Amino acid sequence: MIMGLMQTGLMNMAAAVAAIPIRPTAASSIAEGVDHLYFFLTAITLFFTALIFSTIFFFMVKFRRRSADEQPADTKTHLALELSWTIIPTLITVVIFVWSSSLYFENSRPPEASTEIFVVGKQWMWHIQHPEGPREINELHVPVNAPVKITMTSEDVIHDFYIPAFRVKKDAIPGRYTSLWFQATKIGTYHLFCAQYCGADHAEMIGWVYVMSPTDYAAWLSGGARNESMAQTGERLFTQLGCVTCHVADNTGRGPSLVGLYGKQEKLRNGDMRLVDEALIRQAIVTPNSIILPNYPPIMPTFQGQINEEQVLQLIAYVKSLGTEERKTNGK
Repeated sequence: MIMGLMQTGLMNMAAAVAAIPIRPTAASSIAEGVDHLYFFLTAITLFFTALIFSTIFFFMVKFRRRSADEQPADTKTHLALELSWTIIPTLITVVIFVWSSSLYFENSRPPEASTEIFVVGKQWMWHIQHPEGPREINELHVPVNAPVKITMTSEDVIHDFYIPAFRVKKDAIPGRYTSLWFQATKIGTYHLFCAQYCGADHAEMIGWVYVMSPTDYAAWLSGGARNESMAQTGERLFTQLGCVTCHVADNTGRGPSLVGLYGKQEKLRNGDMRLVDEALIRQAIVTPNSIILPNYPPIMPTFQGQINEEQVLQLIAYVKSLGTEERKTNGK
């Protein structure tokens, strides 16, 4: 009976140990690739740590000085050994570099058809907005098996958007846009953290990511209160701020027309060519005198301090929608 109880206890202990996760759930298309590289690096580190320390210990014992008068024997160079500990680490380093670089480039380029979601970090919360209009606080709903691009910034200090189950992590930096992408592969609920210390309540800056089936996600987007899309909110803000008086669609205003502008290369007065992307549009809104176009006087006022980062993203969404309409008109 005692043996039976002991066996039962050991089995329960083994089951409990086996239930302890040694890594977060791999729930994205890139998670397994990141894990494989991590396991390889860990194995290499442990192998050479054990090899080096066991070799040191062996030599300490074998070649210890046995008396005060003992003189060490003359040593000779060993070409094969010298080449081995030079070539082998070099090859391992090359393998690590090629493997990690290919994984980095694969994970840094979101597919063209990615769903774009906008995130603003602030002490101490994540404000998330979908282009269709829904807004979330410390929650993110995404469809399964669909690429999602996160474009983010911060209103105060550096934050870090981290979803362990997806193996993605990127800083949200004040005054600029950063992005990451993922494709969730498993329906479920996953942790969202800020992985950069950002102040007294940093530990409370947490949330949840809900991965849903496409049908459930579409129902979630259309459910609840009717929201304006980001582009519609941006259009309303564009009018309220008086931007329509200068940026006239037919190019008769004091500023350039914004129709079809997004995604183009524009020449500045100093001769530089700049791509009209999210970063450039934000720069034009916040510090307009740093971007002066030929044939237009530098009369645009700055809106820094008058609108927040969320409203900047809404204005950008509106300008991007004008580009979309232009491409549709041209049949592209």
